[in-house]
Amino acid sequence: MLPPMCARLTVLASGSKGNCAIVASSRTRLLVDAGLSCRETLKRMAAAGEDPHSLTAILISHEHSDHLAGLPVLARKLKIPVYMTGATNDAWGRQCGKKQTHLDRLELFSSGHSFQIGDIQVTPFTIPHDAVDPVAFAFRVDGVKLAVVTDLGYMPASVRDNVRDSDVLMVESNHDLEMLRVGRYPWSVKQRVMSRVGHLSNAALAEFFASDYDGSAAFVILAHLSEENNHPEIAREAAERALAPRRTLLHNRLMLASQWQALEALRL
Repeated sequence: MLPPMCARLTVLASGSKGNCAIVASSRTRLLVDAGLSCRETLKRMAAAGEDPHSLTAILISHEHSDHLAGLPVLARKLKIPVYMTGATNDAWGRQCGKKQTHLDRLELFSSGHSFQIGDIQVTPFTIPHDAVDPVAFAFRVDGVKLAVVTDLGYMPASVRDNVRDSDVLMVESNHDLEMLRVGRYPWSVKQRVMSRVGHLSNAALAEFFASDYDGSAAFVILAHLSEENNHPEIAREAAERALAPRRTLLHNRLMLASQWQALEALRL
């Protein structure tokens, strides 16, 4: 088992085939999204030294399947509350049917309104994405701030404000624009990905790092990388170049989340 600590982020998976992460304090453990199957989630948790029966709750960012495909089985097995917005819950029900999406312990929240789960403060905030009510999350754990921000077409001022002063910033770096343009996706899909309600490109993230980012994070995690239209080293190089003036031994250490294996837990 992992030793007790103040705050921890463990990214179990990040990408179009499933998203899942754990934000934890010494007393509270939150699963952020449930895009993997129940079986795969439990397998990744075991590999990361996490006990699924210690989870306190599940948070859902939006209704797309790569963020909640494993939710019904996982919630039923673990018997823990699930938090999402009312609009997201309704959209999920329309997608899959009310019977398939029934949750015994559903808790609704509204974007822009902070709430408390155990000793973790959760602040959901709206992001520009093609879902009904998509949110990202900022977490406060004993003075430590962690932000988890993926699935957004651009970085509006409201998002920039919500990630300010983060000690850990997990942020989307989805695609390389040229790889996307010349790739095999249909043009309609390319337009969606590049739109203001699509996904954040390496270039758009680099622009944020260079111009609006406050440089506060000890760790920056690049997330939701496209397997088809990106490459880890291309994403890393773009971020490193933009972060170069702000990188030190204590700030802006860069990491890349993977679709296929858990990232080593970050402890603060």
